[in-house]
Amino acid sequence: MAGKLELPPLQVLVVFEAAARHGNFTAAGNELGLSQPAVSQRIQMLENLLNGPLFERRHRGVQLTESGSALYQIVRASLSDISEQIERTRYQRSTLRIDTDMGFATYWLMPRMNAIQALIPGVEVQVSTSPNDYNFRDNNAHLAIYFGNGNWPGTHAQKLFPEDVIPVCNQVVMDKLGDNPLPEKLMNFPLLKLPETRPQRWLTWEDWFRSQGLPAQHHAGSRTFNAYSLVIQAAVEGQGIALGWRPLISALLESRQLFVCGPEVRTERGYYLISSGSKPASVQQEKVTRWLLNEAWNFHHHSAPVSRQK
Repeated sequence: MAGKLELPPLQVLVVFEAAARHGNFTAAGNELGLSQPAVSQRIQMLENLLNGPLFERRHRGVQLTESGSALYQIVRASLSDISEQIERTRYQRSTLRIDTDMGFATYWLMPRMNAIQALIPGVEVQVSTSPNDYNFRDNNAHLAIYFGNGNWPGTHAQKLFPEDVIPVCNQVVMDKLGDNPLPEKLMNFPLLKLPETRPQRWLTWEDWFRSQGLPAQHHAGSRTFNAYSLVIQAAVEGQGIALGWRPLISALLESRQLFVCGPEVRTERGYYLISSGSKPASVQQEKVTRWLLNEAWNFHHHSAPVSRQK
């Protein structure tokens, strides 16, 4: 028979998780309905129990120490598991949560939701989106599809699609460009783009022009949108030229809402299917995983070849 567990009060761990997640005792207290001194008192209780600091106190908040970070990963995962099990027990139904970004959800995942649901009848499929890079430590999805280099420690990541990027525009802009336009001709039109990120997360117009041996600073202007769906909508409406990521824009090319107006470029990045490297996969998760990988394989074998970025 299992022995008694030596644990601090559960509320202390809940307070620690919130403080670590927010990096701020006041914000943690606001979330939990506690005062800042009450949060600080519970953190001090836990630090006394462990005989060491869990946070470095700073002028504008707190930062986890090395031992605090290690404890946070365990507490966060454990509380997430408890929360998920409570939800399953409360509603007496199975769920499968898939996390991704808004662009991938809108243009690739949503058109395939009926097919995914048919694989796992009786299971509620939940789709959640985030504009941020994938964070394994704070993610409790069963599966995630995120863009990056495939390096997420603690996960099992399988590449679904490489970063294949092509300039696209609508028919009106294409008529002005003419057949097989030279890359430099695109500089005469507004360039539609996402905000820059540091570090850089995806191919930019500057990267694309550089791959064609051209400087990128001399063009007719640009328009920046904070969501990829807005970038693509602007291209469909003829507001300029966008960079199109396969497979996100493939359906728009097939329906002739958009047209390819420049060479395609490939990088080492791409969209990855991510799952926990430590938790066993459920039967439902394995079914969806196999289906997603098969869909990606089918796409690769029906797509035109691409040129590779230097």
